[in-house]
Amino acid sequence: MGFKQPTRGRSLGRVETGELRRWLEAADDPAPLVVETSGSTGRPKRVVLPRRAVLASVVATERRLGGSGRWALKLPPSYVAGLQVVCRSLVAGHEPFTGEGWPEGVGWFTSLVPTQLRRLLDDEGEVEALRRAHTVLLGGGPADPALRTRAAEAGVRVVATYGAAETAGGCVYDGVPLDGVGVRIAVSGRIEVTGPTLFAGYEGEPGLTAEVLVDGWFRTADAGRIDDDGRLQVLGRLDDVVVSGGVNVPGPAVAARLRAHPAVRDAEVVGVPDEEWGHRLVAFVVGPVSEAEARAWVAAEHPRSWAPRQVVGVEEIPLLANGKPDRVRLRALAGAAS
Repeated sequence: MGFKQPTRGRSLGRVETGELRRWLEAADDPAPLVVETSGSTGRPKRVVLPRRAVLASVVATERRLGGSGRWALKLPPSYVAGLQVVCRSLVAGHEPFTGEGWPEGVGWFTSLVPTQLRRLLDDEGEVEALRRAHTVLLGGGPADPALRTRAAEAGVRVVATYGAAETAGGCVYDGVPLDGVGVRIAVSGRIEVTGPTLFAGYEGEPGLTAEVLVDGWFRTADAGRIDDDGRLQVLGRLDDVVVSGGVNVPGPAVAARLRAHPAVRDAEVVGVPDEEWGHRLVAFVVGPVSEAEARAWVAAEHPRSWAPRQVVGVEEIPLLANGKPDRVRLRALAGAAS
């Protein structure tokens, strides 16, 4: 199947960079790349990405951001977000920055996930460096408005992206699809995407491919809506809506509200089976907040039925190698805590 990404979590070295450069510049049509999804909610899938899809994403990103240059790699290149950081840098004629810290000078680019940005904004030295970036792409999960506000107030230019390995990475920037990309909302509320950045299928899984690639549209696992300005609002994964006591509770909205608490440094929520409620919402919080405080805080802005029925204090949210919350691990922790 052609060029394979480095082992998950392994730093990208010059050998792999050279191989990827040859793949990008090949005169013929090279074999596609195979990248794995994060597996944040279960078994990873192996996504087949043709070069045309990767390059379509690179070109559209440069056009949307209004510039190109060197990119700092702060995500594993075995995942699509890290892979695209390397590709964008190489196409722009620069080796990606893979060292500690950040590149010298101004006008460089990077891509982060919300947890990374949240932690970096707590360090004035990191903030000073990020102010020198042309753009910080923020993807891999919902970007809380409070986080965007913090970054803007610190003088860091952030652009929130939405996409997946199946769309060659982010394909919607700040709610607006990249050039050539189409987005629609199905009757079920599911986000569907079409355009030149789509993958060719899942390696060795034609049945699963046929389920999600229908008439040129990729049926994502996410719920969303188009707002009055025509921008896409991502509401979270379809399976992030927890049905508890007959009420549909959107987990991402509850997590965002908890992160806004002055004593909470980070938070995530998951739904787990419950004999009484069908499912119960479990909140994991980093910070000295009691269950009663957490429930009252959520209920002050949302329906009381959205308040988590269990609150677990943790030192930090467990993460996958790509920086996304490890939801499988969180569900296991919820079971152990109960």
